[in-house]
Amino acid sequence: MKKITEFIQQVLGVFENVGLIVIAIATLVAAGRDISAMLMSHAITLGDLLMMFLYLEVLSMVRQYLMTGTMPVRYPLYIGIVAMTRYIVLDMKELAYLQVVGLSAATLMLALAILVVRYGHVRFPYPTGDDSATKLNLDKTHKEHP
Repeated sequence: MKKITEFIQQVLGVFENVGLIVIAIATLVAAGRDISAMLMSHAITLGDLLMMFLYLEVLSMVRQYLMTGTMPVRYPLYIGIVAMTRYIVLDMKELAYLQVVGLSAATLMLALAILVVRYGHVRFPYPTGDDSATKLNLDKTHKEHP
């Protein structure tokens, strides 16, 4: 049963990496298309710049996940903040007053969520090293000092 579980984990890991590579390529293609459109129009707007930040955040998130196998929850929160800011900036004239207030409040909530997550990581850091190694060390400590 252990071999089957390990095989399934390896297969899922391959699909995960392929998916991340597809996301990175799609992001690069989208960024290239936007850059091409900016060059053709000879104009760069604030919306274009914010979109470039979104692309960079997605690429940073993919890079972080490929390097460490983990993704900090802050990255999607950053992406959400930039995306909502871009939406407000681009569609301000078409949005009703309450929509702007709601989007601004949502952006503020995401920023506060980032502060809470950062505080949690500083105040309650994760154990260093592999979880199984940490568990073994805790088991040894518990056996040595009952």
